[in-house]
Amino acid sequence: MTTIRSKDRDAVIQSLSAGVVPRTGQHLVQVGRVREIEALLKDIERVADGGSTFRLVTGEYGSGKTFFLNLVRSVAMEKKVVTTSADLNPDRRLHATGGQSRSLYAELMRNLATRVKPDGGALAGVVEKFVSSTITEAKAAGISPELAIHQKLEHLTEMVNGYDFAAVIAAYWQGFEQGNEQLKADAIRWLRGEFTTKTEARTALGVRTIVDDASFYDQLKLMGRFVRLAGYSGLLICLDEMVNLYKLANTQARNANYEQILRILNDSLQGSAEGLGFILGGTPEFLLDTRRGLYSYPALQSRLAENSFAKDGYVDFSGPVIRLARLSPEDFFVLLDKIRHVYAYGDPAKYLLPDEAIHAFMTHCHKHIGEAYFQTPRNTITAFINLLAVLEQNSNADWHALLGSVNVAVDKGDSLTLLEDSAAEDEEDELASFKL
Repeated sequence: MTTIRSKDRDAVIQSLSAGVVPRTGQHLVQVGRVREIEALLKDIERVADGGSTFRLVTGEYGSGKTFFLNLVRSVAMEKKVVTTSADLNPDRRLHATGGQSRSLYAELMRNLATRVKPDGGALAGVVEKFVSSTITEAKAAGISPELAIHQKLEHLTEMVNGYDFAAVIAAYWQGFEQGNEQLKADAIRWLRGEFTTKTEARTALGVRTIVDDASFYDQLKLMGRFVRLAGYSGLLICLDEMVNLYKLANTQARNANYEQILRILNDSLQGSAEGLGFILGGTPEFLLDTRRGLYSYPALQSRLAENSFAKDGYVDFSGPVIRLARLSPEDFFVLLDKIRHVYAYGDPAKYLLPDEAIHAFMTHCHKHIGEAYFQTPRNTITAFINLLAVLEQNSNADWHALLGSVNVAVDKGDSLTLLEDSAAEDEEDELASFKL
């Protein structure tokens, strides 16, 4: 059996013990969600074929939305799709007038990732690949590199802000040819949305526009087409914590963001965006609440409505909404078994718990917490890793005795149900702090 490197093992265990999603090694603990992953694989293939896609992934807090999104990103990178991701918060929105959309764009560009640079920061590499591959093609065709660059970039000029986007890429090529590192750096700054004034951009690059709140989505469409010119299959954008739009207290601001989602949805379903995919992660109330959620916006409600025939155990993964199914107790056992395996560096001889201990742990959790322990498993996973940590560091510890203390701890604060209710109350308290 293949052993697990300390680096991969620690990345997974430390993240899970803190209740966050590991950035690498998700495949080591992936269980269930087979049908959902198959549906997203088809979306990735559609993006790679030059199409567009839109998905809204919903699930309760701790149900595995972020983990699912990260897993899909990892698969997409293996398919030569450029990926990027960001969490929405009060300072990052899809639509704004105070710089929040530009802030979201800048975060997405910082997190741009490829198979070679899976942890982000791949924007400069993508531009470099475009320039170097175009120069190679120009030599093979017997034309000047400058002409080849402009011929390729001509496809971008027909889009909104496409002329300046093409001018910035051409400026990067000039810096590449002349050895002008400052010009190259200014071009990357513009592409990242880091210029704050048009005057500054005009002085540095000779362009009259910058990435701002109004051009947020248009820039993403340009980037989707550009990465394909650079030799990649497409661009997949994952936006998590969409519930922060639901929290916006100002109705006008909330509806403006929902209008942006509607625009993205329409473009994706109509195929007018090339090589571009969106996956949004949010809670059920973000979608279903008819007072504040997406269902409060009639145009979105009609497009995101559930298939009326998909009930009584039937499912439909062809629509834009994917509701993450609950992990079954069997899936949860496999998950805990995989965590035990990762904790032991992939060596069964180093297992700290026998199979019967996992069954006992699940039985005790069920008695004290109920079915929530596998429906929203985040806190139960943390408790399981804490149990393994105590067993590892205390050679005289007995799991039979420890299980009782684990349950007392869970009983006191607590149970997943109490934790989830507490989180919901905290969010209600925070609603007043979210302004336009």
